[in-house]
Amino acid sequence: MAGKNSRVIVRIREMILHGELPPGERVREVELAARLGVSRTPVREALPMLAQEGVLTQLDTRGFVVRAFTPQEIMDAIDVRGALEGLAARMLAEQGPPRRLIHSLHECLGEGDEIFAKGHLVLADEARYGDMNKQFHSLIVQGAGSKVVAEAIGRNDRIPFAAAHAIAFDKIDLPRMYDQLLYSHRQHHGIVQALENGESARVAALMVEHAHVAKTSINMTRPPSRSSGENPERSSLDL
Repeated sequence: MAGKNSRVIVRIREMILHGELPPGERVREVELAARLGVSRTPVREALPMLAQEGVLTQLDTRGFVVRAFTPQEIMDAIDVRGALEGLAARMLAEQGPPRRLIHSLHECLGEGDEIFAKGHLVLADEARYGDMNKQFHSLIVQGAGSKVVAEAIGRNDRIPFAAAHAIAFDKIDLPRMYDQLLYSHRQHHGIVQALENGESARVAALMVEHAHVAKTSINMTRPPSRSSGENPERSSLDL
């Protein structure tokens, strides 16, 4: 995905994460398009993709509602992804990654390097980084050649905010987010180096640690705590 569609998906994802679209609320294309300042088309195209991510539920009567989920479900799912991706990376290192795959991974590294070269983030970087990150992780998972691992990750990615590309920016503190994502991208460099060197144990450990950084990034976007009268256990807030 690219351009306006990417930005719309990112913005809706953030609205859900921040509680602007609360659990159980029906998503109405016209109202949402007006709030985002776009036409209905990119919104209509974004909603099924967000349903695949698990943040929306598609209704039998057509339309979508915001799915309810807990912070712990997100954290657990990211841990599971890290373990599964670590397994995939270990398998790939043991097999010896093809030269073409390494070249594609280096293209991802170059894309990320361009994002951070200017020394700060702009809001458009969110979708760009998310797309690059999705490609990077997909290359490793598919490169491992395990249908079982790939399908397990696919199922896990349907838990809200568990997928590699499902990031959200802390727009109030972009410098802090810059530092966090730059650290994560440096891990990308380490992962590729370990794959090139055939360091299976090291690359597996790096993938697990990389998932931990994703948990930190999600937590950085949390909104202020709500009043004690609201239920904190089932929500799209308080991460």
